[in-house]
Amino acid sequence: MTHPRVVLISGASTGIGQASAERLSAVGHRVYGTSRNPSGASSGFTMLRMDVTSDDSVDQAVATVVGREGRLDVVVNNAGFGLAGSIEDTSNEEAKLQFEANFFGVLRLTRAALPHMRDRGSGLIVNVSSLAGVFGVPFQGLYVATKFAMEGLTESLRQEVRPFGVCATLIEPGDVKTSITRNRVVSRRAAIAGPYEPWFARALACIQHDELTAGPPSLVADLLVKILSKRWPRVRYTVGRRGQTLAAVAKRWLPSGLFERIIMSHYGISGRVEPDVNALTNLRVGSPRQGSS
Repeated sequence: MTHPRVVLISGASTGIGQASAERLSAVGHRVYGTSRNPSGASSGFTMLRMDVTSDDSVDQAVATVVGREGRLDVVVNNAGFGLAGSIEDTSNEEAKLQFEANFFGVLRLTRAALPHMRDRGSGLIVNVSSLAGVFGVPFQGLYVATKFAMEGLTESLRQEVRPFGVCATLIEPGDVKTSITRNRVVSRRAAIAGPYEPWFARALACIQHDELTAGPPSLVADLLVKILSKRWPRVRYTVGRRGQTLAAVAKRWLPSGLFERIIMSHYGISGRVEPDVNALTNLRVGSPRQGSS
């Protein structure tokens, strides 16, 4: 590391955000993590209260960091939550909540930070996307949509801010073992047995298994350390299981129909199956919690 940076990380109370805050502070950066409800002691970094769905809350957090440090060098947009359910079963209100946290939260924090970065002629925006921002995943359509939107936003932002010495980049993790599994919200209609129920239950079981057997969030934190050491990071970085990261490459080269069949097969979306009345018990239906996206 050539010099310490002042870093602000959203969604740093658990998972990728917490691991990143701990890792960056351990190598000498000045790190501020945020959460809607910060509690307990943090290891080597400062926690602030920030709700990414509130303009005032985001502006106040950025002002606090700049007031204390005199600058803001790096923003890591990580806060968000997972929403599961078929697209047909997801209400407009649920879809709006998903976008409010996962997409507009990124937009709020980015816009709040950019004036300070432009004034200094340097800065880095790191948006934590997902491999679900590269290819669709069944029964996570709205979550996928927020990540696809983040990808396009970042590509455009990167071009706009480069003349000011500011860079924007994407991290696209595959499955990571974090609290996103237990905090996932299921759309209310999807939690009731309906026409999609057999495939939803099968796909959700596969998603949860992949997450619970995945690597730790430190994999993303280690990648973030490397990104901050680069003079000008590239557009995107993938991290995760080799099979998942290869899928992002395969999408560009395989015929679209073949790639689609591979994804559907992995998540058990083929043929008719009998409903399992116990498959959707203990699902979390309700308000989202900001955490690792």
